[in-house]
Amino acid sequence: MRKSSMSVQELPGATAYRPTPPPAWQPRTDPAPLLPDPEPYRVLGTQAAGAVDPELLRRLYRELVRGRRYNTQATALTKQGRLAVYPSSTGQEACEVAAALALEERDWLFPSYRDTLAAVARGLDPVQALTLLRGDWHTGYDPREHRIAPLCTPLATQLPHAVGLAHAARLKGDDVVALAMVGDGGTSEGDFHEALNFAAVWQAPVVFLVQNNGFAISVPLAKQTAAPSLAHKAVGYGMPGRLVDGNDAAAVHEVLADAVARARRGGGPTLIEAVTYRIDAHTNADDATRYRGESEVETWRAHDPIRLLERELTERGLIDDDGVKAAADAAETMAATLRERMNADPVLDPMDLFEHVYAEQTGQLREQAAQLRAELDAEGETR
Repeated sequence: MRKSSMSVQELPGATAYRPTPPPAWQPRTDPAPLLPDPEPYRVLGTQAAGAVDPELLRRLYRELVRGRRYNTQATALTKQGRLAVYPSSTGQEACEVAAALALEERDWLFPSYRDTLAAVARGLDPVQALTLLRGDWHTGYDPREHRIAPLCTPLATQLPHAVGLAHAARLKGDDVVALAMVGDGGTSEGDFHEALNFAAVWQAPVVFLVQNNGFAISVPLAKQTAAPSLAHKAVGYGMPGRLVDGNDAAAVHEVLADAVARARRGGGPTLIEAVTYRIDAHTNADDATRYRGESEVETWRAHDPIRLLERELTERGLIDDDGVKAAADAAETMAATLRERMNADPVLDPMDLFEHVYAEQTGQLREQAAQLRAELDAEGETR
């Protein structure tokens, strides 16, 4: 079929089509204030350190020392068969401790599987924090009592939960902020996108802390994202992004505390990337030498969070040898108590299988529970 050469104007009754220029487009939000600084924010070793409360610095130090000992003791427990697995946070203690201390008692912490130390620093019993990794009873603690969500093994699934809780709290008029922790690998999950998108749309009082420790198991960050930094992802969702030295405990605490205060005032969510490093392997089942060299690890050991803070305290005369020894002794006492308690076999009740499945047990669960109870009673009678 031959195409017509007739123009629009030549068609009977037609008028010429002239597109109307669109109005000048303006972004809903100026992106400039949302962008992170080009370099990670630091406090220790700078003039800003002089403004930090000395007692806060001392407390951070004590918690870092205790946290390092906790990590080494828990790792040893896996070698003794007392723990099934342990994802160590050695090298990342500044992020763990700062996350716990930046929250008020009424706030909620949403940890990942590597954040047992954050839960302990928030006040959770060290043994209860390891119960799940031991393969024992449920979560190991009451999330509502401690305002710590269950340690989350699936990547990033705790992030939408944090947004939901924070949004619900605001709707109820509760003065609550949720702090959700995730690794760099978790930012590659869909849950990360969904959580940040809804948090920004709802302006939920939630803070996202990404611990960028360099690897998602064996996958380096360069193979996960081409973004200038993970903090730059914030602008795409309409929230501020902050980039901080994750081994600088004072800096991480300041940035987190500012974000928590902003969320509490109704300012909405913040995405924080803490640049740190996982000194130990991914877990006790991982061979890290297959994907990184010892020279890389040693470079990061020179930027150790405990050494950084101890140097600051010493140079400012805020701690002496007795203070350093007291922190180490307290950490050793904690480790000894942890060893003793973990060496005791737990007393498990088979009937716990039916607890905490539903708020109210279904008829089928009650039937199964009754059947198991009868079997246990019969077994007891034959002994």
